[in-house]
Amino acid sequence: MKPEVIKELNEIFGEDRCKTNPSDVYVYGFDAGIHRSMPDAVVRPMNVQEVQKLVLLANKHKVPIIPRGAGTALCGHSVPIDGGIVVDMQGMNKIKEIKVTDLYCVVEPGVVCDHLNAALKPYKFFIPGPASSEAATLGGMMACNASGAKAAKYGATRDYVLGCEAVLPTGEIVHLGGRCLKNASGYQLDRLLVGSEGTLGVVTEIILKVAPLPAKKAAVVPYFDTLRQAGEVVAKIIAEPILPSQLEIMSQTCIQAVNKATGMCLQECAAILLIELDGHPAAVIDEVKVVRRICEELGALDIDYTEDESRIAELWKGRKQMIPSLSSLKEEYATVMLADDMAVPMSKVPDALEAFQEISDRYDIIIPSYGHAADGNLHTKVLMDPTNPDHWKQAEKAVTEVFEAVLRLGGTITGEHGVGITKAPYLFIERSEAIGALKAIKRALDPNNIMNPHKIQEWEEGFVTHLRYPVEAS
Repeated sequence: MKPEVIKELNEIFGEDRCKTNPSDVYVYGFDAGIHRSMPDAVVRPMNVQEVQKLVLLANKHKVPIIPRGAGTALCGHSVPIDGGIVVDMQGMNKIKEIKVTDLYCVVEPGVVCDHLNAALKPYKFFIPGPASSEAATLGGMMACNASGAKAAKYGATRDYVLGCEAVLPTGEIVHLGGRCLKNASGYQLDRLLVGSEGTLGVVTEIILKVAPLPAKKAAVVPYFDTLRQAGEVVAKIIAEPILPSQLEIMSQTCIQAVNKATGMCLQECAAILLIELDGHPAAVIDEVKVVRRICEELGALDIDYTEDESRIAELWKGRKQMIPSLSSLKEEYATVMLADDMAVPMSKVPDALEAFQEISDRYDIIIPSYGHAADGNLHTKVLMDPTNPDHWKQAEKAVTEVFEAVLRLGGTITGEHGVGITKAPYLFIERSEAIGALKAIKRALDPNNIMNPHKIQEWEEGFVTHLRYPVEAS
């Protein structure tokens, strides 16, 4: 990066909030996924005026800028492929307003999801968050249209964004949407920014709808001796119709990993479902009876039940610890963020689970299944030796087969994680007819292509590239 750019950055942010030393910027070269590329500088703005100055500077010098939250994304969204300036938005972390009488709150993008929910709890309101809610920022959630286990009943981030303030790629500060629950005033540009992964501007303030906390929760945990049985229970519950607040599926490999790493002693079988029901106490009890009946009719080996919220929290803590737990299964293998976050119609969940297992059985790598089954949002991870080039070749073939199976079933390559780099090659298959329109929107809003270049529809390589792993030569 040119010295004059560094000089101007220091004038805007001061040396304490502008880092260029390799040891300072190293951790900003990757997220929680598989890719890595180093930035030239990292800055931390504290207000919208500083963001505007940064964007204008980037346009003048044609320098890439990459907005970043907490770095919990899994597909390389904030990896600076061309270097440039990573914009650490965690300094803008104020909760500006909570107005439950109008069902909204106003936050800066660096607010952590769990911190907002802690502030909303005394008012008896919340927003649903992803599994990484203890670290994920609301700006990052908006950028990826993040969601989690509660999405079937409560929706994704897009369903909560009422409006936002943003700096467009050419430097204009705009206010989009508003504080009303209903808004039909022309193009919903605030919604366009949701899921744009930092490619269309820098969000500096978000207006979010809030939801009431439920009065009661209960958990039903059935065990099954086949993945198909578990998948059929999911489809049957949804068709009843019952919308659980959470319905998670874990395959045998996942159960074994959690038990080994956490000592939870879950019953080992082909699959378990973690079903949470919430709402009015009487309604919850009625729904529990129906869910238990469905599980019994479809051959559950055993069924656990609890209304103890601490026990429910413990069960879901085990589910959240599952990803790191998988790395404990085989000494030379690690959990690699691949082939995850697909979504299929709920009725196709049994077919998808069987397809994933068949694909896994064909390779030396391991592809365990789990996910948010209530909305058809399934996940896998790849357990492999990430230093072994043969395993990467196998992973590339297996991941392609997984996504091909998902698309055959009428699904999508990503339900909640977004595209970034890792999913981009498959976006061109799923959205082939729309790629031209996506590129046109990007060109219109970002004529100098400074905003997070080479992401989503702009990616032109495969996904086994810019790896953060020390892969051995073949």
